[in-house]
Amino acid sequence: MRFKNVFSIIGPAMIGPSSSHTAGAVRIGRFARQLLGEAPFEARICFYGSFAETYQGHGTDLATVGGILDYRTDDERIRNSLQNAEEAGLKLDFTTGVQPGAHPNTVKIALTAGNGKVEVTGASIGGGNIAIQGINGFEVKCSGELPTLVIEHADRQGMLAGITALFSREDVNIGYIITDRKGRTEEALTVVEADGAIPGALIDAVEKLPHVSRVAYIDLT
Repeated sequence: MRFKNVFSIIGPAMIGPSSSHTAGAVRIGRFARQLLGEAPFEARICFYGSFAETYQGHGTDLATVGGILDYRTDDERIRNSLQNAEEAGLKLDFTTGVQPGAHPNTVKIALTAGNGKVEVTGASIGGGNIAIQGINGFEVKCSGELPTLVIEHADRQGMLAGITALFSREDVNIGYIITDRKGRTEEALTVVEADGAIPGALIDAVEKLPHVSRVAYIDLT
């Protein structure tokens, strides 16, 4: 049997009773926070499935907010994350919902800050592993296991070629890439997972590409 990462074998170092209900929730929250790129002043969190039924008893609310505060899975502050969020001026709104066909441990997080908003839908799939299923209304998937660039851009001929050429120039190997678009020549979003750290020079170069409106760097490693 082959394993993709250490989580597949022993699970993550973490705070809480369940890797699915706490460690995974922390990592989805951190993904959203790093996508936003700054401390939010409002977080709307909607739990689905098993998360919706047990989020208070299993501490999934604490874990998700801990991630939004950019805590790692083993950070002792997770236990007090709701209080810490209040002290930081972060307004929290928890709801539950029904999403047919969704993974039972699914959460949608919408964050608002001074420079904008982001929305992330993700599932905790066991052992602290996550599956990001949607970003800002685009149907894109990624694992959060590797350093990741999320690139918002217009759908134009040659965009992906330009992005991949920059990665090649900086000798950074692409492990996974996916793009979704609203329509032909309309808004698009590309997610790139790299096999190693993505240097600042590469991020700057991607930001300067024509038709790119925003780039976010996410590293949960």
